[in-house]
Amino acid sequence: MFKKILKSYDYSLIVVLGLLCIFGLVMVYSSSMVTAVQHNGVASDYFYDKQRTHLILGTIAFIVAALFPYKAYKSNKFLIPIVFFSFFGLLLVSIIGNAVNNAQSWIDLGTRSIQPSEFVKVIVIVYLSAVYAKKQSYINEFNKGVVPPLVYLILVCGLIAMEPDYGTAGIIFLIGLAIILSSGMNMKNLLKLAGIGAIFLVPMMLILRDKIFTDTRLARFDFLHPFEAEGGYQLSNAFIALGNGGLSGLGLGQSIQKMGYLPEAHTDFIMAVIVEELGVFGVMFVLFALGFIVLKGIFVALKCKDAFGSLLAIGVSSMIGIQAFINLGGISGVIPLTGVPLPFISYGGSSLLVLMVSMGILVNVSMFVNYEKKYKDKEEQDVTTDKPVNTTASMGGRFTYNRR
Repeated sequence: MFKKILKSYDYSLIVVLGLLCIFGLVMVYSSSMVTAVQHNGVASDYFYDKQRTHLILGTIAFIVAALFPYKAYKSNKFLIPIVFFSFFGLLLVSIIGNAVNNAQSWIDLGTRSIQPSEFVKVIVIVYLSAVYAKKQSYINEFNKGVVPPLVYLILVCGLIAMEPDYGTAGIIFLIGLAIILSSGMNMKNLLKLAGIGAIFLVPMMLILRDKIFTDTRLARFDFLHPFEAEGGYQLSNAFIALGNGGLSGLGLGQSIQKMGYLPEAHTDFIMAVIVEELGVFGVMFVLFALGFIVLKGIFVALKCKDAFGSLLAIGVSSMIGIQAFINLGGISGVIPLTGVPLPFISYGGSSLLVLMVSMGILVNVSMFVNYEKKYKDKEEQDVTTDKPVNTTASMGGRFTYNRR
């Protein structure tokens, strides 16, 4: 049975993930070495060493999540603690958190810092997927099947927005929306949700407009004319980096903009360095790898017969796709900048760890789908054709015998 499980893993997904992470580690070193020396006064490989540690921890977390049966996450014994952890972490950061880039989002652990809102992303995916999967029999009963999970989503988004981190709050809301749209509820309930959301959201934005629409945030909407805008320094230098790259790039390690011109070169703007050094070929590799993961996740969701597994795959795929779109759209001037890291590429421990755990869950769901397709369906067919078999009827270890 163990051999059958190993054969059922989607190794193409694992290989692409591994290549993307290794590529990201290389680019973190290339994009951060000048920043490390000039601005932080440390060795040139400082951020590289930390990201390597993050990747090792993330790989361990990925393996554990990939081996752990995803169906166990649906149990209340698992859901209740993670929901409590999400609220505890967000409340704790509001009390003792450190402010970075005008947002009190980090908890200092000494040698490391963690961002609780990053972990809330995967918790929201698991919680909403589990609850809506359990409510499939009455998913169209608005008060009973639709509303209760939304209370949790609104509360965590509200707490994150109070940090204030509207970018992360918006991403989590969009992830939740993707799961809701895929949950199976009818259009009537979806329109009702949209109407209720508008009724609450519009007055709230009017009341808090001075806090939400600050001069700094409004300056980000000048992305169409960054060279003329007062707050267009980052985007202007990103455009210069994109223009320098051309087809083949200047060569690995040869970026000019990372020499103090482009802020946050190893985090939010790492794609600009990739374009400048590796040109179109570097961009195509990243886009292909991220696109492959997102589309593979959607394919797994369509093939999965279990509602919980299908919603998990949708949640993970949407998280990666949304973050990639916001990051790439920001540095290319398609949408305003929001400070969202590029998945698997940008420097950041909390973000990478959450992404690796999420990928482990997706790989586990994919494994179950392949296992059922290759072996379980065949075993059931053998039973119906009266072949004497002694097979495993489920991954839980129960056996079915055909006695004659």
